Amino acid sequence: MSADELLEALDPDQRAVALALTGPVCVLAGAGTGKTRAITHRIAYGVQTGTYAPTSVLAVTFTARAAGEMRTRLRELGVVGVQARTFHAAALRQLSFFWPQVVGGAPPRILDHKAPVVAEAAARLRLSVDRLSIRDLAAEIEWSKVSLVTADDYVRAATATDRPPPAGFDRAAVARLIASYEEAKDARGVIDFEDVLTILGAMIENRRDVADAVRSQYRRFVVDEYQDVSPAQQYLLDQWLGGRTELCVVGDPSQTIYSFTGATPYHLLTFGQRHPGATVVRLVRDYRSTPQVVALANRLISGSRQRRQSGALELVAQRPTGPAVGYTAYDDDEAEAAGIAARIARLIAGGTSAREIAVLYRTNAQSEAFEQALAEAGIGYLVRGGERFFGRKEVRDAIVLLRGAARSMNDEPMPTAVRDVLSSAGWSQEPPAARGAVRERWDSLQALVALADDLAARPVPDQVASDVGSGRQATLVDLVAELDERASAQHAPAVDGVTLASLHAAKGLEWDAVFLAGLSEGLMPISLAETDAAVAEERRLLYVGVTRAREHLELSFGRARNPGGRAGRKRTRFLDGIWPEGETRRRAGTAGRVTAAPSLDDLDPALLEALHEWRRQVALALDRPAWTVLVDAALEGIAQLRPTTVAELARVRGIGPMKINQYGPSLLAIVAGRR
Repeated sequence: MSADELLEALDPDQRAVALALTGPVCVLAGAGTGKTRAITHRIAYGVQTGTYAPTSVLAVTFTARAAGEMRTRLRELGVVGVQARTFHAAALRQLSFFWPQVVGGAPPRILDHKAPVVAEAAARLRLSVDRLSIRDLAAEIEWSKVSLVTADDYVRAATATDRPPPAGFDRAAVARLIASYEEAKDARGVIDFEDVLTILGAMIENRRDVADAVRSQYRRFVVDEYQDVSPAQQYLLDQWLGGRTELCVVGDPSQTIYSFTGATPYHLLTFGQRHPGATVVRLVRDYRSTPQVVALANRLISGSRQRRQSGALELVAQRPTGPAVGYTAYDDDEAEAAGIAARIARLIAGGTSAREIAVLYRTNAQSEAFEQALAEAGIGYLVRGGERFFGRKEVRDAIVLLRGAARSMNDEPMPTAVRDVLSSAGWSQEPPAARGAVRERWDSLQALVALADDLAARPVPDQVASDVGSGRQATLVDLVAELDERASAQHAPAVDGVTLASLHAAKGLEWDAVFLAGLSEGLMPISLAETDAAVAEERRLLYVGVTRAREHLELSFGRARNPGGRAGRKRTRFLDGIWPEGETRRRAGTAGRVTAAPSLDDLDPALLEALHEWRRQVALALDRPAWTVLVDAALEGIAQLRPTTVAELARVRGIGPMKINQYGPSLLAIVAGRR
């Protein structure tokens, strides 16, 4: 692509980002507005016009997946040499290089987990701790370090921010533990991940030779997800810059969801004050989601104080109209999981790929019910945040086989060669019918096959200066190199299956269909959110979940935790004025049309009681839970609509063709009797 073609591929706001080649630049980018496209085209345009060399650019992201995606997009634009890494990956690489000349010897080992050292520190102070309290104390130590809060300052800082003491310990005890942790860590001769940032920052600040080397290499910086930077990350960024202003930051205050780890939107919101005259560009055209999803997102965040303070961002939908957002109150959590699994089965039957569907929830403990429901429905799934893709034995073994095959390449097309190699590792053209370990193994190998197909579909440049449109066909050597790069960055290829993930783990991802489950008070906002700031962050977390959906979005909660339990739960306060009170909704055949039942004022209580009694008798006869016959929402819909024909009965949400065949005549007879 020429420089002009790079600009032509962007909308006016994105083009303004690409044209702002010299800093400081602040990009306020709403969800789905093409921020990665804008900043990668900005880098490519800068390189194409000769404004700067690609090796002088350091692009910093917050996840390895985002860094991998940025590298891939830059490569597709014909740009190689740009460093796209997470803060920790970039810092660790530089620290490993400078440590021998600044300190001497090999760099110290980095702790994989803080827990053993925290336990040792607690024992030194004779504090009584268990596994859970050690986890909470380790998280608090991490917060203090990324917030640049020392043991001496902890009590003051925690009091000033109204931070709840962890694990039942008072703040003074936590301060002593922080000091003891540092002593125990030093005694072991190890450092933790937070030390990587601060030690490197101190090296650059205090050693002129280190500063000169880093700053002569990297002259231009791009920081993605800037609303989530911590004080420690900002400190390192300041040392990298060394007073220069060639900085482009990208962020969205409405997506700040990691304050518990020390992240703060302060640096984004005050960027203009710290950099007078900075170029500020707002990206508000949402290309990801339908108008229905965008409207909900805007309503959800419109009342937040953060929105009013920042003066942005109201998204403007660019996609055609789509299905209405679904709202369902289930009897209990088990019914919710079963209902969502049934909806997913219908989406898959209708042509939606399983990998384009996600179920999102507030806590990881909620995944079990959905795992069971999907397994019973024969639907493949993967739990995000579980075992890392490149840590799986079948993946490690497959890469070894591919590496060996790459040494003795023949003229066979690369995708065909990959299939031949992986067939010996258990891959087959058709997936195994049963779920379980065998299917999970096949899913992993199939992800490698899909990656090979994707790599073969794009030309590989012969040289650094090659145009992106020219090049040779990818080989097994290229595939192995791609896998090595992805493994080092933990940038896993997509595995075919429904994604189960917490809302935090879903940040930066998107799917065609998203189910937001468990939206009841106590879970959303979480009961631990006791301050106004914490509740505001929970609202932003739900906003992030909503904006993950491209087309289908369904929100739900269970009125009770267990079947037959007291229905004492209430849906989240965040949906006040949004949740369609008293309405039974279903998706009509035409996208965007919604058939709504009359309000609760029209509900016939005697008919509803008769329907409940009928359901109880049917459940007893079948020896099954009552909700498996018909859910409460379906009974309420019948009591509202009072259908007289099968066609009218089909309008009720929660009653599909199978249920109508089974129970239609009986239900219509009950309604007729009441009439």
